[in-house]
This record gives sequence, C-alpha cells and structure tokens, in this order.
Amino acid sequence: MNRTCTVLLGSLLVGCTGVHLSSSYLLSPDAPEMNRTAPEEFVVRLDTSKGAILIEVHREWSPLGVDRFFNLVRAGYYNAVRFHRVVDGRWAQFGINGDPEISSLWRSRTIRDDPWREHNGRGMLAYAFAVPDGRTTQLFINLEGSPETYDAEPFVPLGRVVQGMDVADALNSEYGERAGGGIRGGRQDPVFEGGNAFLESNFPRLDYIIEARILDR
Repeated sequence: MNRTCTVLLGSLLVGCTGVHLSSSYLLSPDAPEMNRTAPEEFVVRLDTSKGAILIEVHREWSPLGVDRFFNLVRAGYYNAVRFHRVVDGRWAQFGINGDPEISSLWRSRTIRDDPWREHNGRGMLAYAFAVPDGRTTQLFINLEGSPETYDAEPFVPLGRVVQGMDVADALNSEYGERAGGGIRGGRQDPVFEGGNAFLESNFPRLDYIIEARILDR
C-alpha cells in the first residue's frame, strides 16, 4: 500500500512514503520480511480513535524489541487493535490483533529480554510481559511520571511519545482491567479467542488504533 503524507514534528518535517508489507506476512512469522533489522531511529504514527500519537523509537534502547515492533508495524499488525487495558494515570496497553488466527499465532512468538538502558518514565513505550524472555506483541504507554516501578521489573523502553501525549491520556479508561487486563492476570483468553468481535460486543467504547505506520524522515 503506497502512502504519501507529511507531519511537522517540532522543527522536523516527517513524511511517510513507500510500501508497507502485505498483511499476509502476519501468518508467516519466520519469513525474512518479518525479521528485518530496524533502523537505528524512526517514528511510528498511531492514528487512533482519539487522535494521533507519534512515537520516536530508538533501537539502541531495546534492539530485539524494536526489531519486533518495526516488522509488526510494517505488516499492519496493530491496525484496528484496541487499547484493551487503560488505567487512568498509569498505562495504556494494546497489542492483541483483532483476528484470532493472527493473535494466537503471535501469542507464543516470544523474544529474549533486552538489557535495561533507559528510565521508563511518563510517555515511554515498552512491552508488557509475564515472565522473563516473554515479550511478544503487547505494549503499553506509560502514563505515570515516576519510573521506579517500571525500571525495577524491568520494563525496557523502546521509544517515547513525542507528540500526542494528551491523546494517550484521553484514551477511554472506563473498563480498566475488565477488557482482558494484563498478561499476568490470566484473563486474556476471551480476547485472543474472540478478537475484535468479542471486544466490540462486550466493551464497545474501547479506543483503538485505526492505523500504525512508520514515518520516513
């Protein structure tokens, strides 16, 4: 799919051009196209139901995590994905694909942990996980100001919100932990089994990502 757009990010003009991967690659996680090395820095734009969020991604912070995120975004994994766990003032979590076939396939595709390098404060993006070396596709935006809890785990940041933090703060938090909760809560099976159809029926006011894409500088 070809794209042409421009976004003014501070004093930097950012455009998005080029070709995204076909979403069919989401069913082929071992394909070379899904295992490319990411650029050292890039910006991901999340067009959400509340507005746009721009995330500046740094590979040096989390090489394995960034490579996974880069390839999933390129293949459209996060398009139409719900923010299924939003706790006001704490975090906004997303990353379960709306198609159960795709989400179930990636649920077990873990990557090793990256060493902690950067404080996980407000506006940082990091993977959610339950066990060591257990990161897959779910991420959260840190809505808190204090990094102590997140650094101790450690939830290793891979990027930070550089525009649209007000959008992240405004994501619907009325369902809290009820719409699947976190990975450690053990209540996500209905979301993986029913996908977006389940969430739309039971939690219809969840905010969601319309499209995630990588911007060319």
